[in-house]
Amino acid sequence: MRIRIIDAFTDEPFAGNPAAVCLLPPGPWPDERWMRCLAAELNLSETAFARPLAGAERQGSAAGWALRWFTPAVEVALCGHATLATVHALAQDGLLPSSGRVAFASLRSGVLRAELAADGAITLDFPANPTAPGTAPEGLVEALGGASWVGVHSTGALGDLLVELATETEVRELRPHHTRLETLEVPRGVIVTAPAEDPEASGYAAVSRWFGVSVDVGEDPVTGSAHTALGPFWAERLGRTEFAARQVSSRGGTVRLCVDGDRVRMTGRAVTVLDGVLSPAATANAAAGAVV
Repeated sequence: MRIRIIDAFTDEPFAGNPAAVCLLPPGPWPDERWMRCLAAELNLSETAFARPLAGAERQGSAAGWALRWFTPAVEVALCGHATLATVHALAQDGLLPSSGRVAFASLRSGVLRAELAADGAITLDFPANPTAPGTAPEGLVEALGGASWVGVHSTGALGDLLVELATETEVRELRPHHTRLETLEVPRGVIVTAPAEDPEASGYAAVSRWFGVSVDVGEDPVTGSAHTALGPFWAERLGRTEFAARQVSSRGGTVRLCVDGDRVRMTGRAVTVLDGVLSPAATANAAAGAVV
């Protein structure tokens, strides 16, 4: 079984966000415990498993592939960078239609569409997660290292807490207490964001960082799913629907955004950095129903 590690939302190796991608043959999902063990072994923020839909599964479905994502600890409902990496892997194997368009059936986020452009850019079409005024959970100030914020917002079904700071510098220099972050009552993660200080020079309008409070991720390098909330949030404040955003983690990555009603299109690139095959011992318990 083939495994690739692909850096997403970047055009150069060792930047952006690495994801592992496992393209499976048609048929049922492998044993879930095996998928969890493999994700834990690879120890990246996400490992994506994709399998082609065929027969009765394909009938009446808008999707050609089924897709699931696992952190080292849990299965998640939505992941942007690993979806982008999966499209890149499909393109490498010549498995995309001539149109470059593909649709994925997900367990909890509906059908997710993507398109590969002629220049190699990949655009994800995800449901938007508009923000609403929220309440700061107890301990947020301490968890964010004493940082003060402009506003705190909920992101609905996404499950993130979005914290707006005043400046890009504050976002970049934020030194959170990760152990305290993990005690916050947040369903998924914490987004910290601010307007870019010099958009004309940098080419991006907003910056962010993301911390996986409840999914055992720590700080994620580039979080595509968080931009389903960041897109509508900044579109309203910027007065335009198309712009670039930069996630300013140590690796960093750029996401080009287009907010279109209840959808957010996120465009980026990807680079394969490792391409290998699991040993027979590692795949011995992959069959559905096997004991790991």
